[in-house]
Amino acid sequence: QMQLVESGGGLVQAGGSVRLSCAASRNDISIATMGWYRQVPGKQRELVALKSSTGFANYADSVKGRFTISRDNAKNTVYLQMNSLKPEDTAVYYCNARVVAATYWGQGTQVTVSS
Repeated sequence: QMQLVESGGGLVQAGGSVRLSCAASRNDISIATMGWYRQVPGKQRELVALKSSTGFANYADSVKGRFTISRDNAKNTVYLQMNSLKPEDTAVYYCNARVVAATYWGQGTQVTVSS
């Protein structure tokens, strides 16, 4: 089992920045693909960004150039730096870890961007 705990969400004005953190309970995230997803009420959860164990990063088109995913394997933590935030970025953001055949989710953290 792996527990993922997100932090860093909150209320921010459009154009502002927020950094989300996700702390993992295990020290083997170096072999995991780590990702961030988001969900708004009534819609499916969507991929925001992910970073493989080899360092390959992938982003949703809507966040390219504004968001950056990074990971500190020594701290068992993955980050999502979100810049130039827009009201449409408002969502609950979830941390995700895929290790071999297992998938884990955090409890989510709310990010609200006011116009």
